[in-house]
Parts: sequence; structure tokens; C-alpha cells
Amino acid sequence: MNPTIERIKALRANRKLGQNFMVNEAIADSEAEYASGRSVVELGPGLGILTARLCARAKRVVAVERDERLYNILSEELRSNNLTLINGDFFKQPDSLFEGCDIMVSNIPYNLSSKTISWLAKYRIEALLCVQEEFAEHMLAKPDTKKYSKLSVTTSLMFKAYQMMRVPRNNFYPVPRVDSVLVYLKPNDKEISPKVMKLISLVMEHKKKSLRNALVDSREALGITHARAVEIASSLEFGENRVFKLAPENLLKSCSAASSML
Repeated sequence: MNPTIERIKALRANRKLGQNFMVNEAIADSEAEYASGRSVVELGPGLGILTARLCARAKRVVAVERDERLYNILSEELRSNNLTLINGDFFKQPDSLFEGCDIMVSNIPYNLSSKTISWLAKYRIEALLCVQEEFAEHMLAKPDTKKYSKLSVTTSLMFKAYQMMRVPRNNFYPVPRVDSVLVYLKPNDKEISPKVMKLISLVMEHKKKSLRNALVDSREALGITHARAVEIASSLEFGENRVFKLAPENLLKSCSAASSML
């Protein structure tokens, strides 16, 4: 029996925190290669199988663990001059904590996947993430496919995204119900306003409709009248195209134009 699995059994993973621990050291070694000589962020270090390897390769590691039990274990067992270990909610940490960090390498809890992508987009930080396979499929989906979604559009506009390798579920304990995927994200140079991103998000909620009708159906969330929504929608390039058939760049073009009229 893997000694790490024995420790996890004794610890009893907290399902509410999405705890499924990586137990394959070879995969952790592969992930840590992306940290060589760099300043690294890790969300949810768990028992430190990846963290220890990051510390051995990186210039600096900032690891944030919400579970106080795990934080106490790591504080005792993983002492490194280049490690800053924090106990708390990752998304409530001050910006100053991450100053100078240029990549996130993390086996993120599945329930924090979307929130993590938004955080990376905001801070323009490169990432190697281990995520649920279905989530990765939505991230990388192309227009006019079943899994093309708001996440697909956001990922495409904000990052160059690559699937690196599949990670079968038996590389974690407790064993999750699904397999995972390692995804590499490199930020694009695009500057997209929150207002435009909100509009893209709203029309993607009506992705089977034409862009024109999707915008009209989003009028309440946009705080405009039906007549004004029709006026704006009627002026849009690609307005008669179904939203899920539009490439991210075309959605961006139309939604930027619509945003300027709001």
C-alpha cells in the first residue's frame, strides 16, 4: 500500500473542500518541471507531494492551504527557505502575496476550477493545472460543438490553452469518479473590459439562439429596455448567427460593439 494513501486514510479527506490527493510521485515530478527557476503559486498543497518538488526546483513557492490540519502538517514537515505557506482561503489573500509570481502549478480542487480560471485571467499568470477531464473538454471546446460554452470562449480569449496529458483517477486518493487532465495556460495580450466579458457571458447563456435574440433576452441583466436591446442587436455584425457557432474572436467583436452602445 502506498504510504501516502495510508496517511490520507488516517487523516480522512474533507469532501466539502474537494480533497482528492495526488499520490503518484512521477506525475508530481513532471508537473514540478514547469516551476524550474520560477516564482510559483500553488493552490491547495494538501500533504505536499507536489509542494516539496516545487520547492526543490523553484526560486520561490507561495502555497495556500485552507484546511488547518494540512497546514499544520506541512508547517512541521516541509520547511524550505523558498516556501511561503499560508493557511486560509486562496481567493481572499491580498494581492501583495502574489507579487512577482509568474506561474501557478497546482492540482486544484475540482470545485474551484472555474474560480481559478477567473483568477488567472485577472492576474495574467501562466499555469499548469490538473483539472477534471470534462472541465478541460469545456475549456478547449471549439465553436459548433456540444461542449462549447462560456468557459470555452473565456479560455480562448484570455489564454493559449494546451492539453498536456490525461491523469487517470487512480492517481488520486480518495479515488474521484472521473479522470483528470493536465492543462497548460499561457495568457494572451488581449485587454478585455469586465463590461465586455459580462456581455459575452450573458449571450453565451442563450447560446442556441441567434446573437441578436440572445442580446435581447439579456436586456434585464443589462438594465436596458426591450426597444433599446432590439436597436443595439439589430446593428450587430453576426447578429443572425447562432451564438454557439461563433468563434470567440467574432463574439468579442460583436460584444465589444454592443458594449460601446450600452
